Amino acid sequence: MSEGKPQKGVTYPSALTYSSTKSPAAKAGEPTKAYQKPPVPGTTAQPVTPLQLTGAMATEVTLTSLPKPSPSTGSTTSSLRPQPVGHRSWELDLWSTGSYASGHNGPRANPGEMDLWQPGSVLLDAGFVPKEELSTQSLEPVSQGDPNCKVDLSFLIDGSSSIGKRRFRIQKQFLADVAQTLDIGPGGPLMGVVQYGDNPAAQFSLRTHMNSRDLKTAIDKITQRGGLSNAGRAISYVTKNFFSKANGNRGGAPNVAVVIVDGWPTDKVEEASRLARESGINIFFITVEGATENEKQYVTEPNFSNKAVCRTNGFYSLNVQSWFSLRKTVQPLLKRVCDTDRLACSKTCWNSADIGFVIDGSSSVGTGNFRTVLQFVANISKEFEISETDTRVGAVQYTYEQRLEFGFDDYHTKSDILNAIKRVGYWSGGTSTGAAINYALEQLFKKSKPNKRKLMILITDGRSYDDVRIPAMVAHHKGVTTYAIGVAWAAQDELEVIATHPASDHSFFVDEFDNLYKFVPKVIQNICTEFNSQPRN
Repeated sequence: MSEGKPQKGVTYPSALTYSSTKSPAAKAGEPTKAYQKPPVPGTTAQPVTPLQLTGAMATEVTLTSLPKPSPSTGSTTSSLRPQPVGHRSWELDLWSTGSYASGHNGPRANPGEMDLWQPGSVLLDAGFVPKEELSTQSLEPVSQGDPNCKVDLSFLIDGSSSIGKRRFRIQKQFLADVAQTLDIGPGGPLMGVVQYGDNPAAQFSLRTHMNSRDLKTAIDKITQRGGLSNAGRAISYVTKNFFSKANGNRGGAPNVAVVIVDGWPTDKVEEASRLARESGINIFFITVEGATENEKQYVTEPNFSNKAVCRTNGFYSLNVQSWFSLRKTVQPLLKRVCDTDRLACSKTCWNSADIGFVIDGSSSVGTGNFRTVLQFVANISKEFEISETDTRVGAVQYTYEQRLEFGFDDYHTKSDILNAIKRVGYWSGGTSTGAAINYALEQLFKKSKPNKRKLMILITDGRSYDDVRIPAMVAHHKGVTTYAIGVAWAAQDELEVIATHPASDHSFFVDEFDNLYKFVPKVIQNICTEFNSQPRN
């Protein structure tokens, strides 16, 4: 029995049986149509002469963790605090796609980058050694997985002492049923398992097993660890280590973590779950045999499930009255997990915006300072996950007139965006900021996608020759969040009018162009703080 979590008095039959009652619906009023695994194409396999492989996969593996910051679990707000660098060294590094602000956390996969692993190399990677003998046998057609459920799925299973051996076996059977129901494959869902007790340990990663049969075999070999039910520690582990490219994470697939807990966690989950959400992980929580009224005094964190899940609308929570009923939740759970359009936490600060830069190219800026402005634009852009389906970037330059340098649909990789910014030529002329805002709304943001946040970042060095009030009001009315950055001779009152309310969070004044780079982390921090403060209902 673990400290703080009393052993439940449950009498178990000698053989486990499951009653066949109706599965609960995914949510109130939702039809209970079962998740259907698509059929494997009926092709006849030709006899081949494969290598006969031997060896055994260890039931616990150490996940390869990509370098990333480790946020303090004690903080209550997400904050980006990169170390300022010298101006000259910053210029040398400018056009790389690396991160300028390293304070944020979470996977930042670029779908355009080369994968670090190939599905075909899984067996060799796992330590299998080919034997000299060869055998001829007929292989079954290999499924590429269900493309309608392409998710990267992690199960966090409770291996604590309080769960007992019989219930742990029920939990493993549940995982096997999930593996059987899902059509696992490189073109569909991938699944890994982390077991937690006092500390979490990866049983296998996303890249380890490429089909349902191998996955079920690996699940059967999992042994119970014992200890407490430190689910919060397990969630932190998954956020920092599990969903990395080296461990099989795919850039275009939603990240889903399903936490199974016996009764209640013995540590707190709120802070760890917040960081997971900000990293784009959709957390589901399955609570089995939750605390009774008499047991609630032992619960470390009341209402822990709502504090952990992606959204508190009931979609991400499943309460199971008995371990013997756990098997009935397979279909309701997979119906939700595979509904990728409803996985709200896949959208993060980094991958869910259309960002339009409106750049002052007037005569007062000058050629050298204009290049510094472009460096500022590049440093902000490279912090985001750029792709056709993630964050998109466009740019307008203005004087008395306006020019679309590139639109949201023109470039879909980070390197292409940085090269496009580098190619922008200095125009020179007057300063008509109001007309430039109207032009950006028409030429850039009119083509913004409905599910994207619309961010306008305007940089100017002087007072506008035309009125900015009405264009700014139109931008705000159309849902465009506007950041106004003024340099040198810019008018503070105009910046506050242009900026979205509150102006203190959306307008910045810089005394000279060479200090623009110092405001990159502040602008990004405000963008992400605003995104992460959205309600979770």
